[in-house]
Amino acid sequence: MDSHLLPFIIFLIAVTFTPLLSSAAPATPCQSNCGSLQIKYPFGTSYGCGSPRFEPYIACKSNQLLLTTHTGSYLITAISYKDSTLTITPSAMSTCNSMQQSPNLGLDWASPFQLGPSIFLLLSCTPPTSSLTIKGSPVCDSSSTHLCATIYTCPAVVNLGLPLFPPTNTCCVYSPANFNSKGELDLREMKCKGYASIASFQDSPTDPSKWMYGVTLKYTNGGFDDYYMNNKCNTCEDSGGICGYSPPTNSFLCICNSGFNATTDCYNNYNPVQDYEDLIGTSTSLSTQKIMLGLWVGLVFYIAA
Repeated sequence: MDSHLLPFIIFLIAVTFTPLLSSAAPATPCQSNCGSLQIKYPFGTSYGCGSPRFEPYIACKSNQLLLTTHTGSYLITAISYKDSTLTITPSAMSTCNSMQQSPNLGLDWASPFQLGPSIFLLLSCTPPTSSLTIKGSPVCDSSSTHLCATIYTCPAVVNLGLPLFPPTNTCCVYSPANFNSKGELDLREMKCKGYASIASFQDSPTDPSKWMYGVTLKYTNGGFDDYYMNNKCNTCEDSGGICGYSPPTNSFLCICNSGFNATTDCYNNYNPVQDYEDLIGTSTSLSTQKIMLGLWVGLVFYIAA
């Protein structure tokens, strides 16, 4: 064989089969934890992990799980897989210890998230908040004004341009809350400077320094919603794997600790050759690839003869 042809043949083989290998698995290894949070389906830590419906919005960066929307990125501090809820803590949200002017908070309409049962307190609003309406309907819950009086005992209210122990008619208990047509809590439109969101009173309803502050969101299941795929994902996670998907078809993957991925679970994930055949078979005909490999081997032997 002409020695000048050997590098060319090796190059052609690499060009042909490397994309098939690389398309089968996520570009970044998937993780079962991000910081202190356990990560399970439908969430994932990076591209190719979890559900493809959630990937544009959820990512693990510097050991922090973040939700990104058109209004910003928000730290996720809690997840309840049983209740299908998560809690975010926007950095510009006010708490008893730190109050500040806040930008709008919003969700993308196309995302699988919606507001959960949080209690919003709109702070430093133009008085009287009893006249605050949206589409002609009153916004403020007059039966919960005691929450305004309670949070207004926090000295940090002065950072919102309010005096100590300000009048409660500058505060609005917005519950149940809703977003406007842009998918946002528009503080400027409601003429308020800031907001606090209470996820839990932590058994201390009269002590705002002990409240759990955060915005609770509900989520719907991801791209594998049907009964068969949900059970397949449960089996994958029970076997120690992480649920993911293989672009561009977004077919289901069970990502195993062995370093190889499967289309079912990791219990019998001991045959790298079979795993590879299963994975590439999800996007390309396996028989076609065997024919291609045979042709390449035949070509090498022909030239070498």
